[in-house]
Amino acid sequence: MAGLTLDAGALIAADRNDRRFWSQWAEAMDREVVPVIPAAALAQAWRGPRQARLGQVVKACFVDPLEESAARAAGELVGKAKGADVVDAAVVISAARRGDAVLTGDVRDLGRLAEHVGGVVVVPLQSA
Repeated sequence: MAGLTLDAGALIAADRNDRRFWSQWAEAMDREVVPVIPAAALAQAWRGPRQARLGQVVKACFVDPLEESAARAAGELVGKAKGADVVDAAVVISAARRGDAVLTGDVRDLGRLAEHVGGVVVVPLQSA
């Protein structure tokens, strides 16, 4: 696996101090992976500077901007998947561009999108 992309569910889990997230985070840090947060997922999870844990995660990650070509690809993916969430689609497109796995609490929806894009593995938040 080339890297790790975090969806909004993973970010929310970090903010809530979910042990499942922090266990997988520690594993990524041990492998010296720089996780990626698609900008759309950050927008979905961010509510303000009081989110200290989430702020910590964001500082350690690369935030992948949603530029036009990725936005178009995400929109096309929503069309193929018949009504999927556009933020989830942006996460899958972002991960696909690097060959990353996606860490999520929503395996069903992200998995459905990943079926339409090659090279994306969906990793569930696991029990700690």
